Amino acid sequence: MTFAGSAAGPAQFPRDGLPEVAFLGRSNVGKSSLLNALSGQKDLARVSAQPGRTRLVNFFRVDDELYFVDLPGYGYARAPAAEREGWERLVTSYLLGRDPLALCLFLVDPRHEAQGSDEMLRDFLDRHGLPRVVAATKADKLGRGEVSRRRQEIRRGVGSSALDVIPVSARTGDGIDELWRAIRAALKP
Repeated sequence: MTFAGSAAGPAQFPRDGLPEVAFLGRSNVGKSSLLNALSGQKDLARVSAQPGRTRLVNFFRVDDELYFVDLPGYGYARAPAAEREGWERLVTSYLLGRDPLALCLFLVDPRHEAQGSDEMLRDFLDRHGLPRVVAATKADKLGRGEVSRRRQEIRRGVGSSALDVIPVSARTGDGIDELWRAIRAALKP
């Protein structure tokens, strides 16, 4: 997997037609860490201690198979309202105008209940018929029984119309193979 570039608008998105998998979630949910875990590389996507550092659409090419697309997160970013609104417009233009978009990975932290912004994202994805898999990140921070219980709760909540809900841990690698299988299944015609 290689970093293919950042885009501030649709004119800068790749044009080769490879399928794309978009990473969506709160600013502190671990999108960059999950990208790194899926790639098997520690420093492919920059992980910041400060949430909300992703401000552009970042494309990561997985051989000649697909792109992972890291979108700006929502929730904790410390930035002026006008700048946050610009990110929202950028994300919306990507999600609604991108023919190669094959799957959305909706990342949630299973240690916390879904918030209004998570439910708004679920409703947006449902309204526009965008397929998704929910990745419950940081699953290593919960006991096995708690992971199972939270997975069921997420399935009844923000994961209710998702293709699957998969607990994952970028730190331990748990769930990464299962997530890869779900991604590849979504790419099949």
